[in-house]
Amino acid sequence: MTTKKIKVTLTKSTFGRLQKHKDTVRGLGLGRISSTSTLVATPEVMGMVNKISYMLKVEEVS
Repeated sequence: MTTKKIKVTLTKSTFGRLQKHKDTVRGLGLGRISSTSTLVATPEVMGMVNKISYMLKVEEVS
């Protein structure tokens, strides 16, 4: 069974955002603008990505 991976990059600042959204950014392993994290695309992670999709750039990793 192959696991699908995604690469998420923070493209917007967390300044002035809801605390839940800031916590989600930290939960994805992101910190500053342009920081990148490679994650396994589980339903939990995809839910987090959908929650703050307006702040992220998402790419599929082969």
